[in-house]
Amino acid sequence: MPDPLPSFSLDGHLIVVTGANQGIGQSMAETYASLGARVVLVARNKEKLDAVKAGIIATGGWADVVQTDVTKLDEISRLADHVGDLLKGDNDSTLVLVNNAGLGFTKPMLEITEDDWDSLYNLNVKGTFFCCQKIAPYMLERGYGKIINLGSAWAKTSGRGKSAYSSSKAAVHRLTTNLSTEWLSEGIRVNAIAPTATKTPFTAVTMAADPQRFEGIRSRIMAGRFVETSDLLGAAIFLASEASDFISGQTLFVDGGFV
Repeated sequence: MPDPLPSFSLDGHLIVVTGANQGIGQSMAETYASLGARVVLVARNKEKLDAVKAGIIATGGWADVVQTDVTKLDEISRLADHVGDLLKGDNDSTLVLVNNAGLGFTKPMLEITEDDWDSLYNLNVKGTFFCCQKIAPYMLERGYGKIINLGSAWAKTSGRGKSAYSSSKAAVHRLTTNLSTEWLSEGIRVNAIAPTATKTPFTAVTMAADPQRFEGIRSRIMAGRFVETSDLLGAAIFLASEASDFISGQTLFVDGGFV
């Protein structure tokens, strides 16, 4: 008899999604909830988080809101404590952390300021690192868990004005492999999803402001179009489920052939 098919079920999962107030994070959170997971929505903008939560509950899902600035360690610690409270007395839930909160911009090297650099690295790298550090102990207690980091195709290629952003996402990719090395033997799988230019409310503004540059990017995407948030959902489900249990330390490029 063949082995049973792997499970893509998310029933019994508690999934923490940072940057869940809009765009990629919102799309992932809503999808996870629709598939039976309990979802913890995390971002700085509580009003938007509450709107996402209301939409999830209206469709029969479960969602919780924790307003958090992931560039601040005390707020990350408070988030982790809240996750711990949700898991008390629950030995069956699979804990998943999705580090989606991030910042991106395109700016010539000689024009990047210290504030630009700090904002970028505090959110993309520091926030991802310390969310992993504070929430992973609850996975270690269970001997099982999943971490999904949002990387970028720009970490693997180059473009004008991408020196700061691409290096920050390269750090996320390297963090992914190192955390896998450190934690896989203790049951935590750590992987990353790397899109290229993705159509979201945030990027819509920059795309409209500089159509020539974005047409240049689109021309490098072999699929002939930009990434839609829905394009990322298959990878997001797969990496959160048991079906990906033998995969760790990997970056899955969902970029239409851009890289």
